[in-house]
Amino acid sequence: MTSGARLVVLGRQGAGKGTQCVRLSRHYVIPHIATGDMLRAAVRAGTELGRRAKQIMDDGDLVPDEVMVGIVDERLERGDTTHRGYILDGFPRTVAQAEALAAITEARPLDVVIDLDVPTEVVLARLASRRACVDCGTNYSTSSPPRYGWRCDNCGGEVVQRDDDKPEAIKHRLAAYEAKTAPLIEWYKDRDLLEVVDGQGDPDEVTQRVVVAIDARRLA
Repeated sequence: MTSGARLVVLGRQGAGKGTQCVRLSRHYVIPHIATGDMLRAAVRAGTELGRRAKQIMDDGDLVPDEVMVGIVDERLERGDTTHRGYILDGFPRTVAQAEALAAITEARPLDVVIDLDVPTEVVLARLASRRACVDCGTNYSTSSPPRYGWRCDNCGGEVVQRDDDKPEAIKHRLAAYEAKTAPLIEWYKDRDLLEVVDGQGDPDEVTQRVVVAIDARRLA
C-alpha cells in the first residue's frame, strides 16, 4: 500500500481542487477533509465547537477563525489522520489560519502544500460553465452535462447554475481569493513547503503531476 501523506491543497476557485483531492485521497489512502465536511461533522457529533458553529451558521454569520481552527484541531486528532495523514481542502484560507495550523501540526508537520496553478481566465470559463446538483452537490458542466436532461446521475436532483458561479459572484470570489488566500502562497514558499503544479489539462495528467511533486518531497 502507498504510504500516507499530510497535505494542503490551494488554488483559485475553479482550479480543480475538489477533483484532485478526491483522486489524491484514493491514491494515498487518506481522508479528504474539506471545510464544509469538517463543519457538518462537528455539528453532527454535537461537540462544543460544533454546537457553537451551528449557532453561528443558524444566525447567518461566518464561522470565525477561532472556531474553525478548533474544529480542524479536533478533526486532526482522529485516528484516520494521525496514522496515515490527510488532505486539507479549503483550510487554511488566510495566513492567520496557516499559523494556527502550523501550531496544531507541530508534532506531525505537513509534508507539502500544493498550489494548483490555473490562470484566472481559465477558471472564469470553468466556473461560468459549471452546474451542480441542488441535492448532493455533484458537479457537472455545460460541456459535460448529466446523462438525462438536467437531472443528477447520482441522485436525480435538479442540476442548476449556482448563484456563486454567476459572473459577478465569480469576480467577487476571485478578488477575495487574491486578497486573503494568495498571500498563503508566499507564506508557505518562505517555509519551503510549497510546490506549484500546473492545473491545466486532462485531470489524469494533473493528478500525475501532483503525485510526482508530492513523492519528490516525501523522498527528499
